[in-house]
Amino acid sequence: MTVTIRPARLGDEADILRMVIALAVYEREPDAVKATEESLRATLFGANAQVFAHLAEIDGQIVGLALWFLTYSTWTGAPSLYLEDLYVADAARGTGTGRALLSTLAREAKARGCARIDWAVLDWNEKAKKFYSHIGAHHSVGWEPWRIEGEALERLAGRG
Repeated sequence: MTVTIRPARLGDEADILRMVIALAVYEREPDAVKATEESLRATLFGANAQVFAHLAEIDGQIVGLALWFLTYSTWTGAPSLYLEDLYVADAARGTGTGRALLSTLAREAKARGCARIDWAVLDWNEKAKKFYSHIGAHHSVGWEPWRIEGEALERLAGRG
């Protein structure tokens, strides 16, 4: 069994959406996904795409996803790669698929001049935290994620 990592390409939208939904179910938010194949096509493969994905395959089956985009750190003076979603199907866990996806992203980050890779982990996901620690990642202490969305975002956008 060989794990192959490749960039996502036009036509992969259904598999990407399937894994996004599976991740949402795992993260106890099954109804939170609003993405569609069409929205994924537009954001991943449209003109001036700013979102990217790599897929993991085993025996021709897509079993993993790393969806990411670039941000910028004024402190480092360099871009950062932000990993939005990392997903490996249950059947492929323990095969090195997650590590292969992250190794590919590390090479992508280096090729793009990124100083780091950032991501968020749910506070209850001890398996993920253990895996990330094992590969040399660390928890960023002192920073809390914040978000504005929905009605609050609409209100804020409406004010000049």
